[in-house]
Amino acid sequence: MDLQHAQKSVDEWIKEHGVRYFNELTNMAQLTEEVGEVARIIARRYGEQSEKESDKEKDLGEELADVVFVVLCLANQTGINLQEAFDKKLNLKTQRDKYRHKNNEKLQ
Repeated sequence: MDLQHAQKSVDEWIKEHGVRYFNELTNMAQLTEEVGEVARIIARRYGEQSEKESDKEKDLGEELADVVFVVLCLANQTGINLQEAFDKKLNLKTQRDKYRHKNNEKLQ
């Protein structure tokens, strides 16, 4: 599914099941919360912190999907075509960083 279709699917879901979008500030707070959940899993599962027994069942993919969902909500309610924005950003990064990482000795 491309981002444009994902935005449309989220919009349809909100209209059918969610009644309306939360306001942008609420969604920003919700995004921060979801990113925190992703950070908690990664810090404990892949970092140096020990993973609590209650966290071992948490699904990283599900938490990442929560982040994507809220980002799609924010894009919809602020009139952003995320597919266009992503394509533009990827092109910019490709032009700007074409050789940067290949020439970075730290990455060799």
